[in-house]
Amino acid sequence: MTTTTTEPEAPTSAPGTPPKAVKRPGDLIFSGTALGSGLIILVVLAAVALFLIIQSLPAFKPDTTDNNILRGQPFLEWVWPLVFGTLWAALIALVIASPIALGIALFISHYAPRRLASAIGYVIDLLAAVPSVVFGLWGALTFGPMLVPIYRWLNENLGWIPLFAVPENAAPSGSGKTILTAGLVLAVMILPIMTAICREIFLQTPKLHEEAALALGATRWEMIRMAVLPFARSGMVSAAMLALGRALGETMAVAMVLAPSSLVTFQLLSTVNPSTIPATIALRFPEAHGDGTATLVAAGLILFLVTFGVNFLARWIVSRRAEFSGAN
Repeated sequence: MTTTTTEPEAPTSAPGTPPKAVKRPGDLIFSGTALGSGLIILVVLAAVALFLIIQSLPAFKPDTTDNNILRGQPFLEWVWPLVFGTLWAALIALVIASPIALGIALFISHYAPRRLASAIGYVIDLLAAVPSVVFGLWGALTFGPMLVPIYRWLNENLGWIPLFAVPENAAPSGSGKTILTAGLVLAVMILPIMTAICREIFLQTPKLHEEAALALGATRWEMIRMAVLPFARSGMVSAAMLALGRALGETMAVAMVLAPSSLVTFQLLSTVNPSTIPATIALRFPEAHGDGTATLVAAGLILFLVTFGVNFLARWIVSRRAEFSGAN
């Protein structure tokens, strides 16, 4: 007696319609995890914004006489110099770090031998692991005093430029604790992230574009200018905005390097410097109480909005360049 086995028939679909994809458990778990992660980010962001708004409401009361931070001063009048100092220090750092980061990234990706490029890339990445308090100690105790002779030379020879001028009957800072020193320390701190992102973007340039430029007789620099930089433009903007966000939120390094005061000035070498929001919160939070704590939380809300605006601007700039892929 013989037995026959029949295999199950494969599911058939109507003619002209594509077969339905089988949903495997692994696919469902992965898609659910990805969706949940995205929702968690949105929930956390909304929770932080809601916390800042609720906790900062007492700072906007008309009567601020009992506020040990404002001391009778309106909140907007108090926070404006801090917003200026935050943006000014971050802008100084970005202007100084951007060309250096681009140069290092181009050297690693297109000029240096492979072993040297690997060593330099490792050192650059290692800088990102240095704690900010170490940068602050280095800036306050070593780097700042080293810059004092340079500040005096700049004031004596370029004092006619408003940036390098100092108030009348005053001299440049003798300790090196100026907004320029803070900007330089921030530039060193944001250099690794800018360099790493730009390096990876440069390495993704299509080889056919580079080889085509070289085959047409372009020099290495002309090839970089015509093929690499246009392809990496949106990536360079993203790297700059991420670095700017890091500089805007830096706390301890600026608090240790800067000799702050509540004023708005563009002078880089003066002993009187605008403070930043993160440094002010870190320095004044231990003594704050009641409405004073709400005032510092409100300053954090302003910093949150500024950082959000910077990231939104970066996304807008990148989206405008999205039509250029460089690979087609």
